[in-house]
Amino acid sequence: MLALSAEGTLPRVDYAIFADTGWEPKAVYDHLDRLEKEIAGPAGIPIFRVSSGNIRNDALDPDHRFASMPLHILNKDGRAGMTRRQCTGEYKIKPIKKKVRELLGYPYPTRIPKGVFVEQWVGISTDEFHRAKDSDVKYMRNRHPLITDMNWSRSDCVRYLTSRGLADTPKSSCLGCPFHGNAQWRHIRNTSPSEWTDVVEFDAAIRQGNARATASGNQLLGQAFLHRSRVPLSDAPIDHVTAAEWAARQQQLGDGETPDTDEAEHGVADGCSPWACRGDAELGPVQGDFGLAS
Repeated sequence: MLALSAEGTLPRVDYAIFADTGWEPKAVYDHLDRLEKEIAGPAGIPIFRVSSGNIRNDALDPDHRFASMPLHILNKDGRAGMTRRQCTGEYKIKPIKKKVRELLGYPYPTRIPKGVFVEQWVGISTDEFHRAKDSDVKYMRNRHPLITDMNWSRSDCVRYLTSRGLADTPKSSCLGCPFHGNAQWRHIRNTSPSEWTDVVEFDAAIRQGNARATASGNQLLGQAFLHRSRVPLSDAPIDHVTAAEWAARQQQLGDGETPDTDEAEHGVADGCSPWACRGDAELGPVQGDFGLAS
C-alpha cells in the first residue's frame, strides 16, 4: 500500500506507522529502512516507528507486566492448549492508537471531538476479505484499499512487489512467534545462527511461564513452548518434510507462488498485522492467563 500510494496509484497517505515489538527479524528492520529510503522518503511520506517496549525482554522481566504470547501449553495431565494472545493488542494496536491520537492533536486522555478521525488503511487482500473489519474506536475509520480499490489477491501483491524490486519482502512477526511453521523455524536456524540461538534460549526461559507470574508464586500448571509439537525448540521436528512441502518443491504454480496448505509446515498465512493477526484462529483450547494454566 505504501508503494502504491508513493507512486500515485492510490491516493497519497499522510503518514505510515510501523508498530515495533522490539523482536522482529533483522531482515524486517533492514527492509523497513529500505522502504523509508527508497519509497516513503522520496514521496514525502513520514514513517513513524512506535513501540510499547521489547516483547522479549518484557516476558523475561519479573518486574514487568507482560501481555502474553499465544504459547503452546502442555498441562500436567497431558492435555494440550495455548495461552491467550494479548501481544498484538499490547505491542501493535496500543502504540498505533497512541500515535494516531497524537497526530490528531488529542493525546490520551484528552477527549476527541465528534467527527474528528483518521482514515486508516489496513492491508488485507481479497483472499481474506472476511477479515476486513471496522475499527473499534470512532477516531479511526478502517479502509481496505487492496480490496476496494485494487481488487488484489495475495498473488497480485507478490507480482507487484516483484515488479518494484521488492520480491524479498520479509514476513513481519516476532522472531519467536508461536504461530511460525517449520519452514520459518528452519529459515531462522539456517540463515541466522545468532537469531536461532536467541529463540532457543527464549523458548527454554519461558518453560514455566512468564517471569513475573513465576516470581510471584503463580507458576504455570504445566509447560510452555514456542513450537507446536510442545517439545523444546532445539529438539523440535522442524526438518520433517511434509507432503505439502514435497509437492511445493516438485511443482511451482504458474505465478511463482508455492502452495501454502500445511499450516504445520508454513505457519499462519500472514505476518503479525495489528488488525489481521491470524492468531485469532486459535490452535486448541485457550488458557485464561500466561501465568496460570489449568
